[in-house]
Formats: sequence, C-alpha cells, structure tokens
Amino acid sequence: MPASTWVADVTADTFQEQVVEQSKTRPVVVDFWAPWCGPCRQLGPALEALAAEKAGAFALAKVNTDDHPDLAQAFGVSGIPAVFAVRNGEVVDQFVGLLPPDQLRAFLDRLAPSEAETAAADALGLEGRDPAAAEFAYRQLFAADPNDPGARVGLARVLLARPGTEGEAAELLSLVDPGDHLAEAERLRAVLRVRDVPHADADLAAARAGAKPDDAESQYRLGRVLAARGDYLPAMDALLAAAEADRELGRTRVRELMVDVFQVIGPRSPEADDYRGRLRNLLY
Repeated sequence: MPASTWVADVTADTFQEQVVEQSKTRPVVVDFWAPWCGPCRQLGPALEALAAEKAGAFALAKVNTDDHPDLAQAFGVSGIPAVFAVRNGEVVDQFVGLLPPDQLRAFLDRLAPSEAETAAADALGLEGRDPAAAEFAYRQLFAADPNDPGARVGLARVLLARPGTEGEAAELLSLVDPGDHLAEAERLRAVLRVRDVPHADADLAAARAGAKPDDAESQYRLGRVLAARGDYLPAMDALLAAAEADRELGRTRVRELMVDVFQVIGPRSPEADDYRGRLRNLLY
C-alpha cells in the first residue's frame, strides 16, 4: 500500500501518466519488485520513507513484476529489486539490488535539479505573468552559460512574444542541437518561418483588399499575412480557399505553410487535426 501521496502502485494503464508525464515536472523513481523478493521487501519501505521525507522532490512508482512482466521487460529488468530514475521521460540513472542507506540517499540526491535548472524553472514561471522579468532571468542564464540550450530556447520564446525580435531569436536557436529542448526549438523555428513576410497593418489591409474568392494566389498571400500576425485559424481558412482554387498550390506552398502553422499551434492540437483533415480531403 502506498505510504504517502508521493508513492503509487503503477500498472500498464497508468504508467504513461504516473511515470512518463509526471517525470516532466518532477523526477520519478520506478521500483521494480515482487512480494517473494527479500531484498525488495527491505528496499521498498526505505524508498517509501524517503519519498515521504522529501515530500515531492521525487515521486515513487512501484511496479510489481509478477503482475506486470510487460513493464519489466520494457525496462530490460533481469533482476530485482531494480530501480530506475526517470526525468523528462528518459531514464537518467539506475541500480539493481539493495543499496546501503547512504548510497540510496546519494542516488536520490543526484536527481535534485541543479541551480541552473531551478533558475530556468523560475524563469518559465515568470513568462505568463511578467515577461520582462522572464527575459531578464533568461539573459542571466545565457550570460552564465551561452551554450545552455534551455536558456537559448527560453530567451527566444520570450523575445518572439513581441515583434521585431526575430533576428536575435533566430541567432539563439541556431545553436540548439538535438536534446531535451529540441522540440520547442523546432516550434520556434516554425514561428520564424511563418513570420518571414511583411505583416504590418498596412500589409494586412492590402492583402484583404486584393483577396478574391477564386484567386488562389491572393488567398495564399492573405493566409501568409494572417499567419505571420498570429491569426492562425483565419490564416488556415484562407489557405484552404487557396488550395481549393489551385490543387497544385495546395500540395506545395499551402501545405508547407500549414505544416509550419500546425507545428506552432501544436501538431496534435484539435485545431491542427481539424485543418489537417480538411486539407487532406481537398487534395486527395
């Protein structure tokens, strides 16, 4: 029975939520055990006590290997107790067997966020309520370590929340390589591509004045300007009109721009799914 709110018995049905998703906000320690395993019966209570003591510094997910051999197989468990530390959906540390108390504490202490990670989390929390303070915090992180991808991506995201910052944001994102922050970096690069067209009020007025219902190019131009301004749903309506008027344009430039918009708003968002299906029905 779980000893605290930070301990849970995990099944195949709850693994995604309680381990993978939860590990994006706090480390999750996965304890593979079985009732017949003597060392497991010693390690389990020790881990549960530490989870209660640390009160949210990590979550403990217990997996009974007798009941869920599929999960044990997925982790390559060949002996128990087997313990895996998961952060951001990835295994970052592990051990097999029964550790002495001091080594067990050291294992858990290694999961604590670094000072830079704590500062980055604080900056992220500021983005919604005080963008200027968030920008200042990210600039401090960037000054301390210009190669920190989290600082680069966070600062680029804050900058792109206001116009006229595209050049600096593009430079920041240019050095973000594969890693934990790549998906967000790719989303922000899509923002830059979408914005790469004049989109001031005068540009929008001209695009609207020139848009004709059956003129694919004029509808495409309107869609581009609207997308660049962040008016994504009206933009995609105009782009669908362009695709309906010219299937070849729909399969090329319209599709490319809509893919970028999908990435910006979330590839699996309800809006992206809706417009993706509508475009597919038009073209195929």
